[in-house]
Amino acid sequence: MMFEITGIQSSELSTILELNESEVPHVGRIDLAKMHWFAHNADYFKVIRASGHAVAFLIGMRPGSRYQSPNYRWFCKHYKDFAYVDRVAVAPAFRRKGLASRLYDDFASSQRGECSLMTCEVNLKPPNEDSMQFHARLGFEQAGTLLSEGGDKEVALLVKPL
Repeated sequence: MMFEITGIQSSELSTILELNESEVPHVGRIDLAKMHWFAHNADYFKVIRASGHAVAFLIGMRPGSRYQSPNYRWFCKHYKDFAYVDRVAVAPAFRRKGLASRLYDDFASSQRGECSLMTCEVNLKPPNEDSMQFHARLGFEQAGTLLSEGGDKEVALLVKPL
């Protein structure tokens, strides 16, 4: 099967939202309005298509956005030039095929020369061990942690040189 990385189409935002929601709590819950906001404001918002259908996506931001995510804001406070992975999701039938790695590589390639670091966060509470292992294989290291939701959620803040 051929996989193609392309920009998003506004007609598929509902499908991408469903994919996002299927990954909660590993990614944050958002609504369609926020998905539209990302479509117009994210520095990187691409999908991987299989047979013309979106089966994976990655949303990335650079410093300077008005995005209010506490995790993004933590990176803004600690680093000046970074490429932030806000969220990535892969449809269950397409996992373990290297699609998330391809999106990370594509995002990194688009930011080399502009940023010195790629950043993201991974849940520690509730734990997401698969994601921690995935990011370790990609060369990410923990730079800090952040508590939110009254201490019910904790994330590892990860960085990787570009």
